[in-house]
Amino acid sequence: MTDAGRRVSIVQSNYIPWRGYFDMIGLADTFVLLDDVQYTRRDWRNRNRIRTVDGSKWLSIPVKTKGEYHQLIRDTEIADPDWAADHWRAIELAYARAPHFSEYRDRYRSLFERAAAETHLSAVNRLLIEAIMQDLGIETTLVESADLAVDGTKSDRILNLCKAAGATRYLSGPSAAAYMDLDAFASAGIQVEWMRYDTQKPYPQIHGDPYIGQVSILDMLFNIGDMARNLLVSNDEWFAPEIADPTKGGHP
Repeated sequence: MTDAGRRVSIVQSNYIPWRGYFDMIGLADTFVLLDDVQYTRRDWRNRNRIRTVDGSKWLSIPVKTKGEYHQLIRDTEIADPDWAADHWRAIELAYARAPHFSEYRDRYRSLFERAAAETHLSAVNRLLIEAIMQDLGIETTLVESADLAVDGTKSDRILNLCKAAGATRYLSGPSAAAYMDLDAFASAGIQVEWMRYDTQKPYPQIHGDPYIGQVSILDMLFNIGDMARNLLVSNDEWFAPEIADPTKGGHP
């Protein structure tokens, strides 16, 4: 949170996102889930990785995409209701012996059972994101882009969402540097700040070295429990005032 104006961040909803995603949420006063834009295949919208004894493993929610080349994220339907049980079995197998897994087992088993009843990807993502926010002690306001009712594309749309959310500061992922119209933000009186991930500190992982950072936040929770709150970004090193380097980190 900030006391120097209202900081807003805007990112597409992801499935059980990595720690950097929650860094961005925790640093914002308002976090906008950008779900009324085109769904992108083979992306973070419906999949993420966990760490297993054999390295990282993809968990992907099967979605209906046949013939749907321009569908919105919020309209993307789940193709197989058995996905949640399959994912939970994989998570339990991977983390059964993690130091803090027992503290979260019942809660997340129940969450995945609830997620199995959802028909749309965005609903699943929001359910799990909000639950993880609670476990990390994050109190940021979460809204969906459709509720802000703005138009425009790319940089114009982001700017309009910022205005609708009352932003005076916009915290952006580094990959947006390729299309952001910084002059337009400056003219609107909104300061753009760039998220960076190279200050993240590693933590012990059950399956040993080397450290794998680009996995779901669940890995951090199950390995170090409440200590995860202390490893989220909490100082002034989290952003760079200059144009971001899109090579810093592997997520938006």
